[in-house]
Amino acid sequence: MRDITYPPIILTAKTVFRLLGQRFQMSGTEHVPTSGGALLACNHVGYLDFIYGGLAANPSGRLVRFMAKKEIFDHPVGGPVMRSMHHIAVDRGEGLASYHSAVDHLRAGEVVGIFPEATISRSFEVKEIKTGAVRIAAAASVPLIPVALWGTQRMLTKDHPKDFSRGKTIAIRVGEPLHPTGEDPVAETAQLHAAMSALVDETIAGYPADEQPPGSWWLPARHGGSAPTPEEALRLDAEEKRERAARRAAKRAQG
Repeated sequence: MRDITYPPIILTAKTVFRLLGQRFQMSGTEHVPTSGGALLACNHVGYLDFIYGGLAANPSGRLVRFMAKKEIFDHPVGGPVMRSMHHIAVDRGEGLASYHSAVDHLRAGEVVGIFPEATISRSFEVKEIKTGAVRIAAAASVPLIPVALWGTQRMLTKDHPKDFSRGKTIAIRVGEPLHPTGEDPVAETAQLHAAMSALVDETIAGYPADEQPPGSWWLPARHGGSAPTPEEALRLDAEEKRERAARRAAKRAQG
């Protein structure tokens, strides 16, 4: 698979990181294999997660093909860029094609990235996840590797203004690989959820204390922050979904 645009885009991103004075906490990256297929399952706390999530595989010299919503691929600028990096479009209404595409990429020896929560977590804790990740990994017979991202939500996430001020720490922690068989996707998904949650907790514990004081909006309530609880986040997600449906209905009525 030829990569003409991906390497220079990574180089540009790293230049931007330096200009923003960002510090990186990286651990566990040795769990990403230097060859062969692997599926990275990342938590989802901000809109820039797919940019930073790929760094988990960087020490292993790998490029990550992320599964991302189809709407990004429909954008006149974003679409060609995403396709040039061989990312995988996900149609939430019909996910079978993206499932097969991900399996094909993995069987071809690629590293694929997936956000099993599907949408950003307003509580910054790991939301309920679907069985797709373990099913894909099992079908391709590749390791499923949990990844925790932290600090990305401080720049750009739901319900908060963007903040690209200098000097933020970005933490990326890679966990030990899981090896799902697909025999019990529900139980294996619960195992993945537990692994991701533990990894996020470890990442929060190791994050610079002076950058996340008690009461910080980007810190889960369970850790002393002021983020919505998982229950409150579910209510906000439901409200957002209803509002989006109402806007679509109004647009159809006008058209």
